[in-house]
Amino acid sequence: MPLVVLDTNVVLDWLVFGDARISALTQAIQGGDLRWLATTPMREEFAHMLAHKSLARWTPDPPHALQFFDDWVQRCDAAPSCGLRCRDPDDQGFIDLALFAGASWLMTRDKALLRLARPAALRGTQICQPDRYPKVFLGLAVPP
Repeated sequence: MPLVVLDTNVVLDWLVFGDARISALTQAIQGGDLRWLATTPMREEFAHMLAHKSLARWTPDPPHALQFFDDWVQRCDAAPSCGLRCRDPDDQGFIDLALFAGASWLMTRDKALLRLARPAALRGTQICQPDRYPKVFLGLAVPP
């Protein structure tokens, strides 16, 4: 089963904003076509963001969202450095995990991670925006 790493904003799109543009991605995870990987620090960052005042107007339900996270994610240990350096140190764990675990995809909208798309692709991981999932899954290459 292909592996995927989702950055925190993608998880928020799914579990707080209900962004329909990523429904193919989330259906693939829930349907068993993809296995979603995350580390404890990734879960902690998600929990922190759920409590952020900027999300108050969406009235997130942190216990429900965290339970959903736990139900669908395969928890992994933090990965060692992959050798690619992300400009945003807060995002380094996502690229490290994706490359260390051999994930097919790292889904993100973060520009610092998207800048690593070419070198990551040479190592077998596509970094792309989550709404492009159907095309990349079907092998229709699209730029990040």
